[in-house]
Amino acid sequence: MHIAGAVRVVVSAAACGVLLTTLTSCGDSQDTKKRGAGRSAAAEKGKQKEQTTGLKRIPDVGDRLQSQIPAESRQVVAVYGAGKDSADSTVVLYTKSGSTWDKVAGWKAHNGKKGWASNHHEDDKRSPVGVFTLSDAGGVLADPGALLPYTRSASIQAPHYWAKSHWHDFDYVIAIDYNRVKGTPPNDPTRPQGQSKGGSIWLHMDHGSGTSACVSVSKPAMEKLLRTLDPKQHPVVVMGDRASLSA
Repeated sequence: MHIAGAVRVVVSAAACGVLLTTLTSCGDSQDTKKRGAGRSAAAEKGKQKEQTTGLKRIPDVGDRLQSQIPAESRQVVAVYGAGKDSADSTVVLYTKSGSTWDKVAGWKAHNGKKGWASNHHEDDKRSPVGVFTLSDAGGVLADPGALLPYTRSASIQAPHYWAKSHWHDFDYVIAIDYNRVKGTPPNDPTRPQGQSKGGSIWLHMDHGSGTSACVSVSKPAMEKLLRTLDPKQHPVVVMGDRASLSA
């Protein structure tokens, strides 16, 4: 979670369904053709929707961001924001097998309360759009079998002056390498690009609504990510609202 006013003292930061309407008719050939065409279109859409293996690229990500995924990356966490100003999103984990991508899992998620920003800054309540590496993890709870370097520390815990619903946000976190130093605990306060660009952007546990700038998912999702993301596979996150992603 983005931590407004971070200081040098380390503190806790942070299908579509296809509706098929049965048409009644006198059974002329034109109506039959229309129904057949409708079924064919629906079947084709269904086939596209169901394809989860052998993908040539990360779905719904345009050339601009697709080209920013490092050639050596074989794990991608894609965050599909519902809209530019929406806090709702979907997280999908993809892994590369040979030259193609397979969908591993997907979950409902939340992002910044005010949506997304292509030029994120401190306390704008928007998550940054882009492609970022994933290098470090941690949390209040014991290491669940993370493959990324994991730092367990009570200093990561959400402060208890926050609403109680947020107290477990940082039980598990994965640092998104936005304006941070790789190889440090997630709550290291160093901001290489300066304080105004914000920082402490994490994947963390969900409290049911938007965040300050992070991306949040359920505890089972965090456990899956922690046990799957492998530094040897050079994992990255590709994140943004759908319009920005597809541009």
